[in-house]
Amino acid sequence: NIPTFKQVAKDWLNHKKPNLRASTWSVYEGHTKNHFGEFDDLKINRITTAKIEKFITERQSQKMNILTLRKILVTLGQIMRYAVRHRYINHNPFTDAERPRGSQGESDKKPIRILNPEEINCLLKATENHKYRTIFRLAIMSGARQGELLGLKWSDVDWDNSQVHIQRTYNNQAWYKTKTKNSNRRIDLGPSMMAELKKWKLACPPNRLGLIFPNKTGGPINHSNLVSRYFETALENAELAKVRFHDLRHTYASLLIQQGENIKYIQSQLGHSSPTVTLNVYAHLMKPVNQEAACRLENTIFEADGHKMVTKDEKRAYGHG
Repeated sequence: NIPTFKQVAKDWLNHKKPNLRASTWSVYEGHTKNHFGEFDDLKINRITTAKIEKFITERQSQKMNILTLRKILVTLGQIMRYAVRHRYINHNPFTDAERPRGSQGESDKKPIRILNPEEINCLLKATENHKYRTIFRLAIMSGARQGELLGLKWSDVDWDNSQVHIQRTYNNQAWYKTKTKNSNRRIDLGPSMMAELKKWKLACPPNRLGLIFPNKTGGPINHSNLVSRYFETALENAELAKVRFHDLRHTYASLLIQQGENIKYIQSQLGHSSPTVTLNVYAHLMKPVNQEAACRLENTIFEADGHKMVTKDEKRAYGHG
């Protein structure tokens, strides 16, 4: 008995639920509810590559945002793969479908806005509240994600090695393990950041969870409060253009890149799965012209014993070698 697409999608959602964050699962559920109406009542084996390509073309002609369309198609592809695994169909028609292309994707990404050192200092000076000033400073000096910062406990601070250990995250009023294996990481901090953490530890009210940044009742801070009430206010007080809290992470990465730090090191500190991910996000920050690198290469090769090399070559040229 061949099930309908709607039934397979429902089974797939139930299968995914235990292994996904609630927020991710609800995105998938939204896709299955709102976007696959023309497939819902079809038997799963009646969905062909041609039907999927027609689905894509229609969404493009309706001017659907390309990033939204791509996300929906990831869900569709997973549902069809689930159908193959459960032997409802022998072949996944989605794999042969031509995916949407177009440069629109780039322009739809939220632009990365970076604070320069002068702006960072203005932001921190404009933040009167000790706790929030410490959060903003740590966000810039560690590149940690907002949920990672809110989930930090004092036991995560390695005072001897000047590091903070990211082991969990707090998002949408729920605790989670880190996003990926690489997200569980130790981030190096400089001496002035460690000094600020020590100062804040003395001022921080004790709380049952041992959080570095507790709210007034000792639980984790509400993330939208953090942004609207404190972060955006500090930006206004510092007379800075509006940036997202996540741009503090981009600021950290871009400053390390400008310093010429190794991309593998930057990747490990950001918790990206590979250096490729880091390069994909920040490639535009890499200098298109780098005379220093070219000069260093020449110095490495020629400076140490360049004179001897030339002399030997000259001897050979004149028949003395």
